[in-house]
Amino acid sequence: MVIIRTAAEKDAGDIIGFQQKMAMETENVTLDPDVLAMGLKRLFEDPAKGKYYVAEQNEEVIGCLMTTFEWSEWRCGNVLWIQSVYVKPAYRGKRVFKKMYEHIKSLVTPQSEYRGIRLYVDQSNKAAQEVYQKLGMNGEHYQVFEWMAD
Repeated sequence: MVIIRTAAEKDAGDIIGFQQKMAMETENVTLDPDVLAMGLKRLFEDPAKGKYYVAEQNEEVIGCLMTTFEWSEWRCGNVLWIQSVYVKPAYRGKRVFKKMYEHIKSLVTPQSEYRGIRLYVDQSNKAAQEVYQKLGMNGEHYQVFEWMAD
């Protein structure tokens, strides 16, 4: 049985490894583990930056995702952004992401401060896009643009 829970500092090693693998798989980018460790430490110290969730089966962490917040004055609440998604290859196709997504979706209620969910996906990642569409998400409304400092 897969359990979704809020990540704790004890999960940092798994999350760092997952993020390195995800970046290599999806963008052929090598991430610095020291920078990842520092970024994760800051996130755990300051929950306003976001929150990690992990998927666990038989006490093994098998996946993760992070949520961050976007204030929407249009909706007078936060939109949760799903980022940094990773599921171990052996568990893909077994609805692990679906369980993580449903957990995040359950946080969005009329009584909560959350108004919806967004995520971005690399245009070439067709497999992920299919998963998101099957969950009822659509990519028809916005296109994301970015600029990053080196």
